[in-house]
Amino acid sequence: MRPGHRRRYRGSTPALTDLISGQVQVMFDTLSSSMEHIRAGRLRALGVMSGTRLDVLPDIPTVAGAVPGYEASIWFGIGVPKSTPPEIIMRLNREINAGLANPRLKARLAELGGAPLTGSPADFGKFIASGIEKWGKVIRTAHIKGGVRPIPYVPFRERYLAAPHHLFWW
Repeated sequence: MRPGHRRRYRGSTPALTDLISGQVQVMFDTLSSSMEHIRAGRLRALGVMSGTRLDVLPDIPTVAGAVPGYEASIWFGIGVPKSTPPEIIMRLNREINAGLANPRLKARLAELGGAPLTGSPADFGKFIASGIEKWGKVIRTAHIKGGVRPIPYVPFRERYLAAPHHLFWW
């Protein structure tokens, strides 16, 4: 592939295959997909996109070290329909937080470069709102226009009640 050419993939597996075989020279990926290849020496991590270095890869610098202010962590959370009763939301939140406190789960997430963050449904709502603000500013500043038909925007509060909060930072 010629330098500077961008290739699109349907997931990490085919992209990692091409990276390991030398068909492409660089890619951005999640640690959960690439960690075993980094540990086995098949891939060399150049930087992490989190705001701080990761315990699982302490010698790998952050991208923010070269691009001040850069941070683009991947997270996972659970949302529920707006019509979900508050007592169900609170029970889900309690159970998910309890599950994320499990030492075996925490250890496994740490092996993959992740860390569970627990909190309330309100915390999760604030987190989503801050992400919309952050990335909205990036999109507006860079004058990014969608290449596909956009999904109609529906404010977060209208689609979901505050969802049980659990984030895995990669």
